[in-house]
Amino acid sequence: MSPVAFILVVPLFGAGILLLLPFHRTAALLNATASTATFFVALVLFVARPEPTAFFFVDDFNVYLVALTSFVACTASWFSAGYITHEVETGHLTGVSLRFYHSMYQFLTFTMLLALVANNIGLMWVAVEAATLTTVVMVSLYRTRESIEAAWKYFILGSVGIALALFGTILIYLAAQPVIGDGIDALAWTNLHARSASFDAGVLNLAFVFLLVGYGTKVGLAPLHAWLPDAHAEGPTPISAVLSGLLLNVALYAVLRFKMILAGNPGALTPGPLMLSMGTASLLLAGLMLYRRRDIKRFFAYSSIEHMGIITFAFGVGGPLANFAGLLHMALHSLTKSAIFFAVGHISQVKGSQKFADIGGLTTTHPWLGWGFVAGVVAIAGLPPLGLFMSEFLVVTAAMARQPWLAAPLVAGLAIGFAALLMRLHEVAFGEPRGSTERVKASLVPMYLHLAIVLVAGVFLPAPLVAWFQSVAALLGG
Repeated sequence: MSPVAFILVVPLFGAGILLLLPFHRTAALLNATASTATFFVALVLFVARPEPTAFFFVDDFNVYLVALTSFVACTASWFSAGYITHEVETGHLTGVSLRFYHSMYQFLTFTMLLALVANNIGLMWVAVEAATLTTVVMVSLYRTRESIEAAWKYFILGSVGIALALFGTILIYLAAQPVIGDGIDALAWTNLHARSASFDAGVLNLAFVFLLVGYGTKVGLAPLHAWLPDAHAEGPTPISAVLSGLLLNVALYAVLRFKMILAGNPGALTPGPLMLSMGTASLLLAGLMLYRRRDIKRFFAYSSIEHMGIITFAFGVGGPLANFAGLLHMALHSLTKSAIFFAVGHISQVKGSQKFADIGGLTTTHPWLGWGFVAGVVAIAGLPPLGLFMSEFLVVTAAMARQPWLAAPLVAGLAIGFAALLMRLHEVAFGEPRGSTERVKASLVPMYLHLAIVLVAGVFLPAPLVAWFQSVAALLGG
């Protein structure tokens, strides 16, 4: 069996087993074990890459996202074990909800990995839709009025987005059919990319508009972002970490694959201006919205929208440097934002609230948790020497070189978000101690592990890693 099959079978089999397990501690351990096994199998792809088939393939682009996705899913599952134990002890989750949680966690991992390794644009669409439906179930897990409302909003907006993406996918098939022929060959990424120069440019242009809007809904780009803050605020915090750190990347990956098809056709429109517009709008809107948030999870949900805007902006600028910066920012944002949500999960449990008004003086009441939170916010704010400073600096540099008139709103958006982050950081970490001083048994290792990687990336990137990112940046084109 190929490594790709193992990567998909492990979480899928784990989801089936976990649905039957009534013991939450055993289920939590099995969930973490399955996620760890998936991560180690994913590492095999770096040394044993299978040949493409009609349905699956691995190249330089998706192999890095498969490794990143399986790693964050692994660390989030270990964080989840302690988090869910507390939720059980406090009576927030019981019985069937627990079975669904662990089973759906593995199924969500399966759907994300399936979308990344799919060589068939129809199969990828199915995987992203399955990820949406799985997330809807997980967001509504607490069965409160607010969580059900958030799940319903996500379902409605996500369904509209995925329907538009389906129409765009059909148009891509119609563009490819006269050149490649009928059947699944006209749905394969490898064929589409190799022969896109012969496709009808008008059909490709129309398709990309639908695909960008459709999958852009999943990315959380403005003005299609309304589902994201509610889903983060009302669902279990480990799912917030997976949503921000992984699922948004998967949707953006789909957009970038279609961008590569357009880049291979000389008559097609340049996707850059559309991506620049949505990226800039997301960055500015999310930065301003940060000042009005009173809930810590909603606050960092808007921060995710901001950073997906930065990444989309980078790929909209295009070229080797901007693409390199976008790829680096995707990886570092995933690691940093998931680390922050690990911290936020602990904070909401020890303080008994997600409201900023109930949280303060964290470095005094819970030093290890507080200083980890400080490091995460400093990282996401883009301060040196942490890795996001480097990626944001490269995005600004590329914008000034290729689109100087767009550098001003980019820098303005970064400054607006930076000020909001520092304001809340002072209140939560260094303000007057507020809320409970209760100690919760939970591991801080996943949070500090992510932050350590982000710090190392800001200080030193190994030459092979740089060469690899440059290779992928070249694939993405201008």
